[in-house]
Amino acid sequence: MIEWVSVGTGARPVPRPAATPLVWAAASGGALLLVALLNVLVGPGRPSLALTALSLLAALLGLRAHFAAAPGTAVLCWLFLNGFAIPPAGTLTWAGHRDTFWLFCLLAATLLGTTLARLRHARAAYRRVTTADGGTAQDPDHRPPGR
Repeated sequence: MIEWVSVGTGARPVPRPAATPLVWAAASGGALLLVALLNVLVGPGRPSLALTALSLLAALLGLRAHFAAAPGTAVLCWLFLNGFAIPPAGTLTWAGHRDTFWLFCLLAATLLGTTLARLRHARAAYRRVTTADGGTAQDPDHRPPGR
């Protein structure tokens, strides 16, 4: 006799974030490719476009990263933005308010991506628990009246 068993039953683990060095390697490679592509297609004098593109990259990397990887991801993206997206290319400079704003934007994008990923995973885990219990989350110490 054949017995059908559902393979998808039971608790599924929450996806683990990628290792921090892997995220930083992806940030370095992705920022390098993105800034090089923007320099070829648009030109090196458009830092606002480069900041927007690198912020999107940082947010995408944040979707698979730990919160601890956010500062390093933001700094790596800023290094490529500052070093290669604004003239003179290859020279790091510090222009107080501008670079502070850029670092803040990149850090906020990375943290936003990581926060959204954590909320999505928590919501999915909550849905799995509530559907397994029949529609509502039950307190394990809750006992029906009369017992």
